[in-house]
Amino acid sequence: MGILELTILAGALAGGFVSGLTGFGTGLTALAVWLTVIEPAVAAPLVVICSLISQFFTLPAIWHAISWPRVLPFIVGGVVGVPLGTLILPMVSVDGFKLFFAIFLVLYCAFTLAQRSAPKLAWGGKLANAIVGLGGGVLGGLTGLSGPLPTIWATLRGWSKDEKRGVFQGYNTAILLFAVVTQAIGGFMTLEVGRVALIAFPATIVGSWVGRKIYNRLGDSSFNQVVLALLMFSGLSMIVAIVWPG
Repeated sequence: MGILELTILAGALAGGFVSGLTGFGTGLTALAVWLTVIEPAVAAPLVVICSLISQFFTLPAIWHAISWPRVLPFIVGGVVGVPLGTLILPMVSVDGFKLFFAIFLVLYCAFTLAQRSAPKLAWGGKLANAIVGLGGGVLGGLTGLSGPLPTIWATLRGWSKDEKRGVFQGYNTAILLFAVVTQAIGGFMTLEVGRVALIAFPATIVGSWVGRKIYNRLGDSSFNQVVLALLMFSGLSMIVAIVWPG
């Protein structure tokens, strides 16, 4: 087994662990590892495939907590928002927008972590959920960041960790399935992507299993802190990548 295979396995293990722990975040951890040995054109669809593998592996354990009347507005908004974000892509500075959003993520998460608990919103029904899903979809089409807005919204609603995770996973799985279809139609799901995905598959499963086991031991407050810390890390990573490219 060479460096290529070991690096793919390491990225898949890390990505699967984070996804198993939080219900999202495969790309946040795995992509940085994979891009050291494979091209972005292969790494991007690989993230989508491994994210789906992890989602499907852990979904049965969280299925009881998914409230479809709550999650569906997020999904509908997200599916509408992704092509809208793609449509306005040529009209904006993607790096400038990502930098602004990354700074917001870091400041919000740092403030909330310092307070030890997220502020709670007592209002917000299906329409608010759909608007947040739409915003996440637009961000996804524009920058590839479909998850942070629904994730932050779920932490603000005061839901239990299983209820929050039900929103994360229901929304993310739907958006990822949409991404797989669009990437397949666009010709991005090549034989090379399939070959690399087969290498990553077992490590993704193992990482997801370990992450899920640790998730079971976390309380609501601890889970919130893990989610916020991961979002803050994502924001910091984006800032570094934009300000100091290469």
